[in-house]
Amino acid sequence: MEGNYIRFDWAMKRLLRNKANFVVLEGFLASLIGKKFKIERFLESEGNQSDEEDKYNRVDILAESEEGELCIIEVQNSRELSYFHRMLYGVSKTITEYIGLGKPYEEVRKVYSINIVYFELGQGKDYVYHGKTEFVGIHQPHDTLKLSVRQNEKFFGNKEYDILKRKAAGDIFPEYYVLRVNDFDQVATTPLDEWIEFLKTGNISAKAKAAGLAEARECLRVDSLSEKDKKAYYRHMESIRHMKSLFDTSRDEGFQEGKDEGLAAGRAEGRAEGIAEGRAEGRAEGRAEGRAEGRAEGRAEGRAECSLEIANQLKAMGLSLEQIAQATHLPIEEISKLFK
Repeated sequence: MEGNYIRFDWAMKRLLRNKANFVVLEGFLASLIGKKFKIERFLESEGNQSDEEDKYNRVDILAESEEGELCIIEVQNSRELSYFHRMLYGVSKTITEYIGLGKPYEEVRKVYSINIVYFELGQGKDYVYHGKTEFVGIHQPHDTLKLSVRQNEKFFGNKEYDILKRKAAGDIFPEYYVLRVNDFDQVATTPLDEWIEFLKTGNISAKAKAAGLAEARECLRVDSLSEKDKKAYYRHMESIRHMKSLFDTSRDEGFQEGKDEGLAAGRAEGRAEGIAEGRAEGRAEGRAEGRAEGRAEGRAEGRAECSLEIANQLKAMGLSLEQIAQATHLPIEEISKLFK
């Protein structure tokens, strides 16, 4: 039933920290990162805010696996321009916080940063993105830097001599996942899609087979909450709707203002370009007409001078005024001037 399940961000804050519900998050992580992440415990995270402004905006938890790996899972509801930078800061801060002072660098933990966002972050066509460090050759771009035999054994417990089977140097570094939930508009065909469908709609299909969703059906039912928790949950949902409404209104107003400014600027630019083009065309046409008229006048004057010269020659030969006019097609008045 639609709306029958608790939103994931509120569940992370209130329900999924219970050890009995770890399986829900473990199922989600397995579907996303493609490996088993057995949660040992939850650690303190700076993102678990209690102030009124932030607690509805974002929620994050920091989980530690049985292997000592760390996973930050964050849900962000409102737009943040510098969100990528905050992802980087959160991972960097986690790395430095969870290595003891004076401890060797080899104790730096592997960190996964899972970011579930309900706004348009960056620009792209997909709805799930994975960021990972890779060291590739500059002169041999198909050559990936691998760990040595000793490094592979020390950091991953496997003394592997086959370089193709060894871990890459980049496997030590943090990995980032961005789930742009609102961009999901497909039929769920994979376990990850089933999870994203739940994250977007709050619904869990009866056909869903993804790990953790069966348990989510049981522990994330709204009707299973106490009256106190139900009231808290409904307040949470109302705050999210209110924030979304404010954002949509601001976006629409900004769009209209931008459109009006764009139209005004476009009209002004159009008029200016039209005037400039008109002047340029006028000058070009004027020059063309002037050249044409000049050539025509020049040819006419040349023909007239040539006719007068012929008329003078005919006069010298003793021809009459009428005979010269007939031969040169000059007006008799013009020829008569030659006889004065």
